[in-house]
Amino acid sequence: MDKIVSLCKRRGFIFQSSEIYGGLNGFWDYGPLGTELKRNLKDFWWRRMVRERDDVVGMDGSILMNRQVWVASGHEETFSDPMVDCRVCKSRLRADQLQEKDGRKQCTICGSFDLTEPRAFNLMFKTYVGATEDDSAVTYLRPETAQAIFVQFKNILDISRKKLPFGIAQLGKAFRNEINPRNFTFRSREFEQMELEYFCRPEQGAELLEYWLNERLKFYSDIGIMSNLLHVHKIPPEERAHYSKGTYDIEFEFPFGIQELEGVAYRTDYDLTQHQKATGKSLEYFDEESKLRFIPHVVEPSAGVDRTMLALICAAFDEEQVTDEKGKTETRTLLRFHPRVAPIKCGVFPLLKNNERLVRQASEIVDLLRPHMMVFYDESGAIGRRYRRQDEAGTPFGVTVDFDTIGENEPSKEGTVTIRERDSMKQQRIGVGEIKSFLMENIN
Repeated sequence: MDKIVSLCKRRGFIFQSSEIYGGLNGFWDYGPLGTELKRNLKDFWWRRMVRERDDVVGMDGSILMNRQVWVASGHEETFSDPMVDCRVCKSRLRADQLQEKDGRKQCTICGSFDLTEPRAFNLMFKTYVGATEDDSAVTYLRPETAQAIFVQFKNILDISRKKLPFGIAQLGKAFRNEINPRNFTFRSREFEQMELEYFCRPEQGAELLEYWLNERLKFYSDIGIMSNLLHVHKIPPEERAHYSKGTYDIEFEFPFGIQELEGVAYRTDYDLTQHQKATGKSLEYFDEESKLRFIPHVVEPSAGVDRTMLALICAAFDEEQVTDEKGKTETRTLLRFHPRVAPIKCGVFPLLKNNERLVRQASEIVDLLRPHMMVFYDESGAIGRRYRRQDEAGTPFGVTVDFDTIGENEPSKEGTVTIRERDSMKQQRIGVGEIKSFLMENIN
């Protein structure tokens, strides 16, 4: 994990927020490569969940909502974790994550048994709306994106003219004042969710829970996370939320242990019922065939963008011993991203930076590709070093413009370039006019 964290900073994937001021625990900034990886992940999720389906529409809810939303949903009263303080090292810890030794709970930091009694700690960030900071102006940064979907359910149902079952998808930021953020970006205080609320008839809920579990497992395979790194944990009834009739956790084998990546939960009609009671506004669905009115049930696949990004980086990270052109053995560090999520799709390299024809041809290739994908142009250093830099960034393909390209060695190869594949390091020659179609076919 230390190597992965170092790589993330060195190559501009992830930085600590406010780093030059000493940072702020639980908050992270994404650099150029991290931003591209994040964008590719979110775009592909949206493509799979919304654009490729005719039964899902999208929305984008506000981060701040009326305080009564959180009262009705139960968050204001119950959204808390048990917290303890260690009197020795002064660490603040979650009581349910303490180590146990000889039947006693001990501090996970220093091993002391001298702990305070557990007490509730509200996870929501409180803020004020308006000019006064009194109780009437209180609201919260949303701790989840789902409630915005529930309170807009009827509006979206009316304008989209969808019939059950159908879903509402949303991507957005959420905030939780975690007691102990840890494991790099895995548990953060500011994070982004990819969430779907899929509304259905009561009798469809159990079947759709299984359907969405399988759909989500396919998604992870399609972004390059192999099934051997994933585990499906069926939450036992006594550990489920009180409103759930079934919940699965999709877990990933991180270097620091097997941890939750996504939850797929059958939330019944709890949320819509709570908001209907609180507002007196009907959130019922009218079924034209049966002429019945009822509150739909909902199945919720909810994934974390930041956790999935960390899983992608961990799954892709690799080191191997290779021999360079001079016969010297060295360690090659690379990120084996699936091409569809890789931040940079292609590196373009003129063999020499002081040869005008090589540079001009390479620049033309960059201009050809740039409207369609993220491309990186690099003309400095030995070509092997340039390959290594792109391997470390996870770039799946490299295009080298050499003397054959401009017809100075073998005239029969004029107008061709070398394409190198990151994982196998194999090279092939193709025509300049074929580059775009080759890459488009291999990155989607």
